[in-house]
Amino acid sequence: MNAMTDVISVTGLHKSFGRTVALDGLDLAVREGEVHGFLGPNGSGKSTTIRILLGLLRADAGTASVLGRDPWRDATELHRSLAYVPGDVVLWPTLSGGEVIDLLGRLRGGIDEARRRRLVARFELDETKKGKAYSKGNRQKVALVAALASNVPLLVLDEPTSGLDPLMEEVFQAELAALRADGRTALLSSHILSEVEKACDRVSIVRSGRIVDTGSLADLRHLTRTRVHAALREPPTSAEATAWPGVHDVRLVDGELRCSVEAEHLGDLVATLGHRGVESLTCQPPTLEELFLARYQEQPV
Repeated sequence: MNAMTDVISVTGLHKSFGRTVALDGLDLAVREGEVHGFLGPNGSGKSTTIRILLGLLRADAGTASVLGRDPWRDATELHRSLAYVPGDVVLWPTLSGGEVIDLLGRLRGGIDEARRRRLVARFELDETKKGKAYSKGNRQKVALVAALASNVPLLVLDEPTSGLDPLMEEVFQAELAALRADGRTALLSSHILSEVEKACDRVSIVRSGRIVDTGSLADLRHLTRTRVHAALREPPTSAEATAWPGVHDVRLVDGELRCSVEAEHLGDLVATLGHRGVESLTCQPPTLEELFLARYQEQPV
């Protein structure tokens, strides 16, 4: 695969369960060497898409390619080249965590033992316990260690930090960064928007079985407004500020201006405020959560 190849390429994917339409022409492209966020609420089509990519479901229409292979026809071969971590890991009850990692590693073509030792230490995992003795969080750790230590080019991560405490979530973030530095690829499906915001190069938002937006966080932030909070020596009236180009939601609180501004007018607003004697100025770009909620507050597609 060259650097421009899409590791995952999905076009016009359709899938229905009886009268319920799960996917309605979904398109998705994940580039080699990126961590790609896959966002959407329950029922939006994320899980169905992932099951099709793993060869667990057959699409009704459309095409899907993973690592250059058809996931339905080539599922056995494909699973030697990817690692999957679900949001609720189930382990063999009588196997130890270490034995599970060994087994999954053999299925995936081997494990980097040095990386495994580092991951076990970082995730504070006791490999000697049996699967039936692990808590939910520790089951997730077993699956994460097995996936991150595997010598595979692609990881499919579906709510992978479910059950982990905040410290372990930070470890996961660091390991995703190391994975990306290694040139490997990950598709990260998550409801933890801050997790996606920290980890991902690009994000796709799925709604009602379709992708409604794809891009880097910088790209997607053009879709909403930046919040501005300014203390000025010469504050404007509410009518004056509302008349400025691209400015919305104007409030004057104790002489301080609070408003939102469209991205393309932010520079103009800052210049205008400069003429009024800025004493303090805060410009806060929208978080991924705000972008996400803005999309889902629109009319149904």
